Amino acid sequence: MNYLHLIARILLALIFVLSGLDKISNFEATQGYMSAMGVPSFLLVPTILLEVVGGLAIIIGFKTQLVAAAMTFFCIISAVLFHNNLADQMQFIMFMKNISMAGGFLLLVASSKTMLSIDNLLANKK
Repeated sequence: MNYLHLIARILLALIFVLSGLDKISNFEATQGYMSAMGVPSFLLVPTILLEVVGGLAIIIGFKTQLVAAAMTFFCIISAVLFHNNLADQMQFIMFMKNISMAGGFLLLVASSKTMLSIDNLLANKK
């Protein structure tokens, strides 16, 4: 059962780590896309940091509740900003994907600690 916590964190966070790394390798194109969507391009670096560092923090279980809360807001905000054309079936699916991931992160926020995590290790040392 303890491994399920780790597997769930990996499955939930992996998309963000990979997306952040993709944004690094396609930096200028991502800036252009953000600008076209009305989002200031200066937010790209904080977005990359949140996706990569936040995703890795979720995977290893470090500051899980705090990072998961940030990721919840990120999922909702990006759904509203980038996938708001709900008449387009693909955009509706992407919108709902983001909302669903926000729900997964809320479950991590609600957990006092997750097994096989840095948070759990630190709590047991006290």
